Amino acid sequence: MTTGRLTAYAVLFVLGALVGGAGALVQAAWFPAGLLLALLGVAAVCYGGAKALGSRAGAAAPGGGWLIAVILLTATRPEGDFVFGAGVGSYMFLLGGMIVAVICATMTRVPPPGVQAARLGK
Repeated sequence: MTTGRLTAYAVLFVLGALVGGAGALVQAAWFPAGLLLALLGVAAVCYGGAKALGSRAGAAAPGGGWLIAVILLTATRPEGDFVFGAGVGSYMFLLGGMIVAVICATMTRVPPPGVQAARLGK
């Protein structure tokens, strides 16, 4: 694995964490549209990472960054402050974001047009 590829994974991880933090704030601010926007952001960064690097790890890297950022934001602080409220929107964002990241990381790759599937013995 080259240094450029490792750097790309690190950048995607940080980008996923930023999307997780922004999505945590947006989903609560503008509830129905904000939740959709936050989930679309997760899908865009995970799918874009998979397409840019041509591997499933390209989608798993931002998904991991998103997950770590969201888990850290769910913890309460000693002052009693927290980012996520106990509403249905927060739970939909947490569960929906995980589902979107897993879907993007486990999608099958489609061969480019014009490539024939090869069978052994032919």
